Amino acid sequence: MSSPNERVLDLLNRLTDWARGNPDVRAMLLIGSRTRADHPADQWSDVDVVLGVTDPDPFLNTAEWLEPIAPIWVSHVERTPVPGVVERRVLFDSGFDFDLIVVHGDSLIQVIKNEQASGIIRRGMRVLVDKDRIFSRITLPIAPRAIYEPPTQAAFLNVVNDFWYHAAWMTKKFRRGELWTAVTCNNGYMKDLLLRMIEWYSRTVGATSDVPWANGRFLEEWADPRAVRELGGTFAHYDPADLRRALRASMSLFRWLAIETAFQLNYPYPVEGDAQVSAWVEQQLADET
Repeated sequence: MSSPNERVLDLLNRLTDWARGNPDVRAMLLIGSRTRADHPADQWSDVDVVLGVTDPDPFLNTAEWLEPIAPIWVSHVERTPVPGVVERRVLFDSGFDFDLIVVHGDSLIQVIKNEQASGIIRRGMRVLVDKDRIFSRITLPIAPRAIYEPPTQAAFLNVVNDFWYHAAWMTKKFRRGELWTAVTCNNGYMKDLLLRMIEWYSRTVGATSDVPWANGRFLEEWADPRAVRELGGTFAHYDPADLRRALRASMSLFRWLAIETAFQLNYPYPVEGDAQVSAWVEQQLADET
């Protein structure tokens, strides 16, 4: 029986052969974990492919063109971080997932040179199809050596104040009985702010040499161990009592990270604002019980 990696490679080879034989597909580029040395692919990794085509619409409007490759469980389209670029995500039989970024061949060079896209491509790429020698005309500028730039005082304080504002805001939603809104604020928006503070803390106080990956990827490897340990308690179940517990844990963890980061950066910390919001939130949570 073949291994998962062998079966993924077989699917990729089928897709490549299909692309070579389809006149509407002009180029095909493999990117992502399947091509990079840092955190390379494992059995759980997807396959990231860029397709340069004559007209993206037929590839984005339906997934029928993928049926000759292998049986499909589900497929959908979604936007990518690159403005105006959409990808078709497909889950093939046995759970193998491919992310197929479909762009017009004439705009492929501009898409690849996009700042966000080029950052991914520099980690690794492999040209699989290039019927018009598009990639021979692409030269990515040399990326400058990554130098950590700490947040400005204004940016730092904005995140801190944003967090405490939403601690009060979600408490109001909670007291009104809008549990869904309160839970999603705690588990979503406020966690994005907490993640940013974890990143800043790791780079200033923790003095880590690792560059944090986007969206918290591999956080367990580069974040402060104490922050990682305490993160679990900051997420709430869809339950009023558990939300109260998670909010208190979120506030405690954020406060510790923010105060230590502010001290290291020689920035002021809004102690009074923190205290006022925290006391008010605690009063509201106590009244609820």
